[in-house]
Amino acid sequence: MVRDTLVCLLAGGEGERLYPLTRDRAKPAVPFGGIYRIADITLSNCINSDLRHIYVITQYKALSLNRHLREGWTILGTEIGEFITILPPMKRVGEHWYQGTADAIYQNLYSIGSEPCKYVLILSGDHVYKMNYQLMLRQHADSGAGVTVGTIEFPLSEAHRFGVCEIDATGRIVGWQEKPAHPKHSPHDPNKCHVSMGIYCFNRELLIESLLADADDPDSQHDFGRNVIPRLIERGSVYSYNFIDENKKEAYYWRDIGTLEAYYEANLDLVSVSPVFNLYDAAWPIRTYQRQYPPAKFVFAQEGRRMGIAVDSIVSMGSIISGGRVTGSVVSPDVRVNSYTEVESSILFSHVNIGRYSRIRRAIIDRHIHIPERTEIGYNLEEDRKKYHVTETGIVVVVPEQRMFEEPE
Repeated sequence: MVRDTLVCLLAGGEGERLYPLTRDRAKPAVPFGGIYRIADITLSNCINSDLRHIYVITQYKALSLNRHLREGWTILGTEIGEFITILPPMKRVGEHWYQGTADAIYQNLYSIGSEPCKYVLILSGDHVYKMNYQLMLRQHADSGAGVTVGTIEFPLSEAHRFGVCEIDATGRIVGWQEKPAHPKHSPHDPNKCHVSMGIYCFNRELLIESLLADADDPDSQHDFGRNVIPRLIERGSVYSYNFIDENKKEAYYWRDIGTLEAYYEANLDLVSVSPVFNLYDAAWPIRTYQRQYPPAKFVFAQEGRRMGIAVDSIVSMGSIISGGRVTGSVVSPDVRVNSYTEVESSILFSHVNIGRYSRIRRAIIDRHIHIPERTEIGYNLEEDRKKYHVTETGIVVVVPEQRMFEEPE
């Protein structure tokens, strides 16, 4: 089945709710967990599921994502037909950019039709989870479905951000609400409902037929959740696949880290003693591209001098904690935390330098930023708002001034 499956990874999202982290990069290219990009999670799921025919469909500010994929994901055997190929917007069928998720696939039907496959698996490049897609493919084939939607049981209070499914006893999806203000609860639990994970497995011919019809509809928003899937539900050909979590924890882990708060919390989840999302699982490795940096280093230890230390934190290669203290934070590669500095509950992107005697709390600091000596961030939010982006919950986001040229991440 995996040989008969083509993966289309949607990685062109602008990520408006992650602004300003998405000012200079696409949402799937935003760093995650110190050394990864968000897109690495879904790509790793594909490789761990033995899916080796992958199109990555890009659009918005894709330079850093393209570079990352080129440097870190040219790992497959092209001579035996395996590939991870970037599909940039080509305007093959018209003069507009992608109008929605369905339109992004529609505009690439030429490429999809050129690949010999029975099934097309459509994935999002900006979710964090572990999933064996082979299990979903097997159910899809065995059920005789035209399309199978990956679903997960979710708290009713948070379901308004997703497509909500009504599922009958056979697993068929018989009702759909797209981002409803009042989601319909599960018949088994009044506090939960089934939501779409944005994962769709189509029979290729049905996908082509559905997208051609959607493209001809002037009233369509050309979106899978709003238009294509609801129409197919009326035909009775849509089934649900209940998410099986390869993370192997008591609670299922699937995160759409579409807001700054969700992104911040998902990163800081990783530094706990027993994180819900496990990066250290040898049975389900997460791949990425890593530059050649020296090991992380912690100095000073001589008497009378404050020791460089990091606790309850992730510290990536090439970083130096030089007489500063890092607590409950994610430190990306090639970061320097200088003497007498306190960094608490923060995310530091690569090539950040924190000057001496500074105090940083509940902050996200973007790459290539030098924080001057004696700077305080996160302690006086009114002052922070004059210089930085501050969320409603008090997370301070520091980004560099806009540059004429892209610096490597």
